[in-house]
Amino acid sequence: MDLQLAGKRALVTGSSSGIGETIVEALAREKATVIVHGLLDEGVEHVTARIRANGGTAHACAADLRHDDEAGRLAAIAEQRLGGVDILVNNLGVYTDTSWFAHGADDWLDIYNTNVLSAVRLIKLVVPAMRANGWGRVIQISSGEGARPLPFMPDYAASKGALNNLTMSLTRELAGTGVTVNTVSPGIFLTQNVRAFFRERARTAGWGERWEDIEAAILREVLPNAVGRLGAPEEVAHLVAFLASPLSGYIAGANLRIDGGSTPTVN
Repeated sequence: MDLQLAGKRALVTGSSSGIGETIVEALAREKATVIVHGLLDEGVEHVTARIRANGGTAHACAADLRHDDEAGRLAAIAEQRLGGVDILVNNLGVYTDTSWFAHGADDWLDIYNTNVLSAVRLIKLVVPAMRANGWGRVIQISSGEGARPLPFMPDYAASKGALNNLTMSLTRELAGTGVTVNTVSPGIFLTQNVRAFFRERARTAGWGERWEDIEAAILREVLPNAVGRLGAPEEVAHLVAFLASPLSGYIAGANLRIDGGSTPTVN
């Protein structure tokens, strides 16, 4: 299927590793011109070089989106190198293995700044031009925890719930403009960081050292699902690429869960 992304310009935050990396590569394969973003030069340059080696068109920019001036610099680079942004994927997000009483208010503020306000900053910087052009896509990468929080990582879950809410408000703000806003809520996907996170948890929980045993314990004790396995990052990328395309024009304000059926709700 041709997703009609040739000539579109995409900015994917947090795309130097993990799910963001697979998203930016998927968009580049569909002939979109992409900005690879991350915190460090080394990571963004590595992903950018690989996209170019595979025939894609990509530019690199390292920026700390917790700060207004850095977000402004990223948007300015996108304008300079791409002439603007048609597709904004707010993927940047962080999490720590914490509990309700282990972190203070400042830690919650830092999570919120990274996971929510980075998206707000870029929306304010690039979406007005989308509206003026009469076409655009804004895609928030949330989490199943935004609707179904677990006992641990409460600050992360709250930040993702805020992203879900933000999507609906922005959808109404942009009604009738040709710019759609949607959320993608992944379950547990096997990125390098997620594997490391659960290997550490396995040591304290007594799940063993073999990954097969660890994954079985995750599905048994942390987040059971109807599919019986954890996800591959490429599966999220396929969904995001479709949402970013002109083919998704009748989808707006949606929270599309891709979690193997782990979230127990009819919507």
